[in-house]
Amino acid sequence: MRKTFFAGAALAALLVGGAALAQDKASQSFLTEAIEGNLAEIQMGQLAQKNGSSDAVKQFGQMLQKDHSDANQKATSVATSMGMTAPTQPNRKQKATYDRLAKLSGKQFDRAFAKDMVADHKADIKAFQKEATRNDAAGTFAKESLPTLQKHLQAAQSLQSTSTTGRATH
Repeated sequence: MRKTFFAGAALAALLVGGAALAQDKASQSFLTEAIEGNLAEIQMGQLAQKNGSSDAVKQFGQMLQKDHSDANQKATSVATSMGMTAPTQPNRKQKATYDRLAKLSGKQFDRAFAKDMVADHKADIKAFQKEATRNDAAGTFAKESLPTLQKHLQAAQSLQSTSTTGRATH
C-alpha cells in the first residue's frame, strides 16, 4: 500500500511538473513570437515614417515605433525572468514583409502598409488573448499589452479605410 501511494504521488508530481513545463514552453514560444513581432513593428514604424505619403501613416509609424519599443522592453524583461534568451531580430517572414513594403512608396505604400498592419494586429490580438488566460508572467504581459494592440488595430483600420477611399471616413 505504501509503495503504491508513493508511486502515485511521484506520478502526480511528474504530471503536474510536465503540465507546468508544457505551459512554460508555450509561454516561451509566445514571448519569442511577441519579441520578434515587436522588433518587426519597430522597423515597420520607421519604414512608415520614411516611405509613407500621408501624415496619418507617418504618425501611425511613430506610434508603432514608440509603443512596440516600450512593449519590447517589458517582453524582454519577462523572457529574461523565465530564463530565456530573447530574440534580437524579426523572423524570416517578417523580414520578407518589410522587404516587400520597402520597395513601395507614396499611396501604394500607404495602402499596402495599412492592409498589412490590420492583418498583423488582428493576428496579434488573437495570440495575446489566448496567452492572457495563462497565470504566469507571460500571461500578465499579454493582458497588459492588449489595449495597445487594440488601439493599433483601430488606427490601422482607419488608415485602411482612408487609403482605399482617398479620404477619412470618420
